[in-house]
Amino acid sequence: MNFGSDNIAGVAPEIMAAIERVNNGVAAPYGGDGTSGALDEVYSNLFEARVRVFPVATGTAANALALAMLCPPYGSVYCHAMSHIATDEAGAPEFYTGGGKLMLVEGNAAKISADGLEATLETEVERFPHSVKRAAVSLSQATEAGTVYTPDEVGALNEVGQARGLRLHMDGARLANAVAQLGCTPADVTWRAGVEVLSFGATKNGALAAEAVVFFEGSKFAAEDFEAFAWRRKRAGHLFSKMRFAAAQLEAMATDDLWLRLAGNANRMAARLAAGLTEIPGVSLAYPRQANELFIVLGEKLAQRIEQADVGAHRWNTGAPVIMRLVCAFNTPQADVNGFVQMVRDFAAGENAPHNDETC
Repeated sequence: MNFGSDNIAGVAPEIMAAIERVNNGVAAPYGGDGTSGALDEVYSNLFEARVRVFPVATGTAANALALAMLCPPYGSVYCHAMSHIATDEAGAPEFYTGGGKLMLVEGNAAKISADGLEATLETEVERFPHSVKRAAVSLSQATEAGTVYTPDEVGALNEVGQARGLRLHMDGARLANAVAQLGCTPADVTWRAGVEVLSFGATKNGALAAEAVVFFEGSKFAAEDFEAFAWRRKRAGHLFSKMRFAAAQLEAMATDDLWLRLAGNANRMAARLAAGLTEIPGVSLAYPRQANELFIVLGEKLAQRIEQADVGAHRWNTGAPVIMRLVCAFNTPQADVNGFVQMVRDFAAGENAPHNDETC
């Protein structure tokens, strides 16, 4: 058993079957094939709105290229201090925007609140042409703490941003987990709440190097913007020559709610894991469990025992008490969850057992 990340899981059988289906015969390269050409329609149906879909290989590329469409080199992007673009993308957003500045916003459980964003903006003075120009807000859905923005929360943030001329991007690396948890439609938590461009994640949900940038056509984007993005994607090295293999995976995800079924298992296993672990004395949650990640708070000795068991759980902080991250995947079996909970229970019982210090 291993709870290190949803990235350690393999490819979902339905996704592998989709790859196999397009592996026969020949097809036009660089997105000229029929499967790639159908993605706009497939995702327009999924989101109940006209969209433009551009497959890329990684979530980092999706985020950085999407933000480059919203933020000029002299602009700024507001994001949570724990967001993936701020902590895990090696400066890619700054690079692809040509120098755009990430403005970090604090907030509980890795979420920016509308009040928090408003307070941050009110403390700043935009001085043309000396300060950076406010350009965008980027939200991680689900967040790096495994929490989820509701449609109302996204809408409230968009209201604050719009009043200051800010456009809204969503890093949806785990959007499937968020939507599965919320039980809302994909439209409700994206364009209906004000999102203009979405990084749609599939790899963490059982795909193989398949992500996408999704533009909602009802936003401020025009045809020339989509042409410009196609140039940006090529320049960044993310125009697949054999695009059909990425497109087939994205198409399969959006068919018969596969993306939600895969994410649903990950969420359920994480919920079961959280419930079992929090019954153990000395173990609690650092943040509410709302998607497929959970963060447990525990003592140093118990943390060391878990690390020694080599089950992928790792520390999320450097202080005390210890916070450890656990992630469930689309194929995490219930037996692994039960086994992990029992292992931690046994470790904790050994720590709490009375010790006889008398020597003979």
